[in-house]
Amino acid sequence: MRRVQILTPSEAVRLIPDHATVATSGFVGCGHPEALTAAIEERFRAELRPRDLTLVYAAGQGDGESRGLNHLAFRGLVRRVIGGHWNLVPSLGKLALANEIEAYNFPQGVITHLFRDIAAGKPGTISHVGLNTFVDPRHGGGKLNARTQEDLVELVRLGGREWLWYKAFPIDVALLRGTAGDSFGNVSLDDEVFSGEALAIAQAAKNSGGMVIVQVERMVADFSRDPKAIRVPGIHVDALVLARREAHMQTFAEQFNPAYVRQGDIGQIDVPLTCDGSRLHIARRAFLEIRDGDIVNLGIGLPEAVAQVARAENRLANMVLTVEAGAIGGMPAGGLSFGASVYPMAIIDQPAMFDFYDGGGLDVAFLSMAECDAQGNVNVSRFGGRLAGAGGFMNISQGARRVVFLGTFTAGKSGEVRKFVRQVQQVTFSGALAAERKQQVMYITERAVFRLTPAGLELTEVAPGIDVAGDVLAKMDFAPVISARLEQMPAGVFK
Repeated sequence: MRRVQILTPSEAVRLIPDHATVATSGFVGCGHPEALTAAIEERFRAELRPRDLTLVYAAGQGDGESRGLNHLAFRGLVRRVIGGHWNLVPSLGKLALANEIEAYNFPQGVITHLFRDIAAGKPGTISHVGLNTFVDPRHGGGKLNARTQEDLVELVRLGGREWLWYKAFPIDVALLRGTAGDSFGNVSLDDEVFSGEALAIAQAAKNSGGMVIVQVERMVADFSRDPKAIRVPGIHVDALVLARREAHMQTFAEQFNPAYVRQGDIGQIDVPLTCDGSRLHIARRAFLEIRDGDIVNLGIGLPEAVAQVARAENRLANMVLTVEAGAIGGMPAGGLSFGASVYPMAIIDQPAMFDFYDGGGLDVAFLSMAECDAQGNVNVSRFGGRLAGAGGFMNISQGARRVVFLGTFTAGKSGEVRKFVRQVQQVTFSGALAAERKQQVMYITERAVFRLTPAGLELTEVAPGIDVAGDVLAKMDFAPVISARLEQMPAGVFK
């Protein structure tokens, strides 16, 4: 068997040619090759090379400031970005909003599947995810600015149904991360919190005639590991890069947490309530929608508090919490460790997790909402001057049997920003499609609860002491249907 090159980060990034299409692995800071992306920035600052790259990534990879793919946010370095989530890479977002790069936002799960389909030599990914949203070519095709012209998504009909065709393209360079490698390039992920889409990206690059560079933290002896532990085999790897400890943190918040890579009794986890006031009331009301045995996804932000309430109620073990990164069971981590789970029962590849989600495997999903309109459409991807991106939201919200959107009724310091608007700025979730599919959809705030009906949004509950006319309807840009059986939100939620 051939031996792979062992390179420094600066040596490795010199292999990246101008105009290359580069795919990176990672989920926030989990599994992201920080040493390699930092080395690209260092080289570009010194030499203005490489230039005009096309960057492709699925999950958001960054800390909202300078790490992760923020290292690549320079005019001239990137020409085009195809990303699943933009919120954690605001530097790239600024280039997109300023019309200085071509920019696309596709569903995170679709991009993970696209890597796999590129590897298989398919024409692309056929999916229902994204229909009737801003990703649908009838509503923009995922293009984020005027500079972005090429159509990468096409509406097709198969078997009498509408589908979206996300078109394949070659991957020239894969930048990945693992824990340990041997001289043959076999990579295991012993201390990584997930396997992500590393194998799919590696195979996509190799079958496109490209190269695969993997950042690892240590080398191990040849023939010393269980073959089943090898997640990226050496036949796919061209070079290994040994990273310094500070450039190979398990997450962007923690150097190493052993609870992320072993099983354990989640009933023993101490999870303090980190929210109060309106956010706690919302989480408590949402918790009431979980049934024993439910398979659940919790989005980032306010939905994380639902798990805290479940632990406070000693019900955490009565459900199975999942994270789109691949963890099944356990307690999802938050903040810059999002993507990891404490004491997971299993960790599967991210494309496989989205297979499960897209096919309807989730019983219920709890997701944030930034805006909602009369048709039940939800926007979380673009509002005001902020480009957040869809991430896994489209896959999760379209695939779950029941969806619960969470958010405060208004925003701003004094509630001056209305969130229930006449028309959302961007459709990330289609109320019309959900109603057509008879999906169960709820919208929970601290003062009112709504449900989606064929006629649009229906007000079903109000908090104790709330005046429907003055505290709810007067602060909405549209008049919802008011249920004939309008109820009071459970008083226990507010205690």
